[in-house]
Parts: sequence; C-alpha cells; structure tokens
Amino acid sequence: MANPKRGEIDLMIDGQIHTLCLTLGALAELEAKLQLNDLNGLGQRFQEGRISARDIIAILGAGLRGAGHPISDQDLEKKHIEGGAMGAAKAVAQLLHLTFSAPLEQQ
Repeated sequence: MANPKRGEIDLMIDGQIHTLCLTLGALAELEAKLQLNDLNGLGQRFQEGRISARDIIAILGAGLRGAGHPISDQDLEKKHIEGGAMGAAKAVAQLLHLTFSAPLEQQ
C-alpha cells in the first residue's frame, strides 16, 4: 500500500495494484531519458501541457522501478492501466505532485 508521505502512489496495472515512487535515482533516469537539464524542466513541461504519451510511459516506468518493480518501458507499454490514457495521465500528475510537494520530516 502506498504511503503518500513518502511520495508513493498506487496504480492498477493489469488488474494488480502496483506502488510507484520517484526516487532520486528515478528522477535522474527521467532527466536523461527526457533530455532535461534539471528537475524544474519536468514540472514546467507538465504544467505547460507539453507531455506526450512517451513521457507518461517514462514517468510511470521510472516510478515503478523506483518502488522496486523491475519493468522496462517497453513492457509497460503493453500493460493495461486502469482508466486508460486518462488514468495514466492522472497517475503521473499525482506522482509528480507528491514527489515535489511532500512535506519535510521533522527530526
């Protein structure tokens, strides 16, 4: 089960719930794959509505791998995501929101 305080979400893929999390390694993977200079570019790209289906697959794939699921983007493309393209886009929006707005833990 996902822990939103850790930036995690759950997503139904092929009838099974999978947890996604954009770890620092997953974010570095996204920077390289999407040819971004920094993390601000990712948020800006999404806010401006310049996100493609390839971007959605890349973000979901990185989130799955960040949570420990060994899946390639090519394999993810063949999976059924609950809610279809809109469900996938909503999951990306939620994942990015939690990743970049999660409160800092007080020690």
